[in-house]
Amino acid sequence: MNKSFKFIVVFLIVFLIFGLSHAQKLVEAIVAIVNNDVITLSDYKANYDELYQTMRAQSQGGDFMAQFDLAKKHILDTMITNALLLQEAGKQGLNVEEQLKMSLDKIKEENDFKSDAELIRAVEQQGTPFEVFRKRMEENLMRQGVIFTEIRRSIVIDDSDFVDYYKKHPEEFIEPAEYKIRAIYISGENRSADELESKKKDIDGKLAAGADMAEIAGQLSEGPEKETQGDLGTFKSNELAVELRDAVKDLKVGELADWLEMRGGWFRLKLEEKKESRLKTFEESRQQIEMKLYQAMEQEKMKEYLNKLKARSYVKILITNPEDYI
Repeated sequence: MNKSFKFIVVFLIVFLIFGLSHAQKLVEAIVAIVNNDVITLSDYKANYDELYQTMRAQSQGGDFMAQFDLAKKHILDTMITNALLLQEAGKQGLNVEEQLKMSLDKIKEENDFKSDAELIRAVEQQGTPFEVFRKRMEENLMRQGVIFTEIRRSIVIDDSDFVDYYKKHPEEFIEPAEYKIRAIYISGENRSADELESKKKDIDGKLAAGADMAEIAGQLSEGPEKETQGDLGTFKSNELAVELRDAVKDLKVGELADWLEMRGGWFRLKLEEKKESRLKTFEESRQQIEMKLYQAMEQEKMKEYLNKLKARSYVKILITNPEDYI
């Protein structure tokens, strides 16, 4: 179909559906044309809603909306890219039936589903028709097939590049110090300063007399660590709260830190084990380097490929801000 004629047809479709009134709310419209496919407003809304729900479920902090506002700017471009890749998969005649079957079998195995019926029931309980779920998986596998054929298969990185990166970026391969900590905690709630001092002196006296800290923690600690006889666990330095890290970083194994006021009470900490910070060897770091360099090259090649794909395709955006209409 002639490109200009295609645009006129689409314009007339939109015009006939919605008439002349700009005030009329759009229920359906064509947002973009991608070769012989169209992206509709309902398609866009489905992707918008899915992204919102996914990010909301994964959100850990209060900056969810800021993150979502950033991510939603790429929805339409991602939909166009997905359409182009799927069209390429069709041109290449990719058949992913076997990969799809293996993927579904893996889902059943990982979730201990005994039959297809159990899988179907579990999917549809989440509010998605199974055929829609299956179609999404199939299309994703087809897009991945194009990416592998056009991009990943061509990536080659020399061993010398790995070694060079390791030498130039040693700070990325520092393994932080690791501490195993035991603690006794006493609450400051409903206690006077004198009562707190008396409690601390009693514990200090028992420790000075050679009492086992684990035993004392099991008897006298007033936090959840009482159940583990004061064992807080093993932590890398970057995993510890600043106050805890500062309290133990200069201790020798077996030494006690001074009482530390924190979380509405007081902690007496003991350093039980320590591994010093060190530079990991190249062999220990190799997999991390390979992944980083591979991903960087993949992103570069992906950008080049998509630019070429879009340049040789007919892509027309009819509604630049579809979010305004949903």
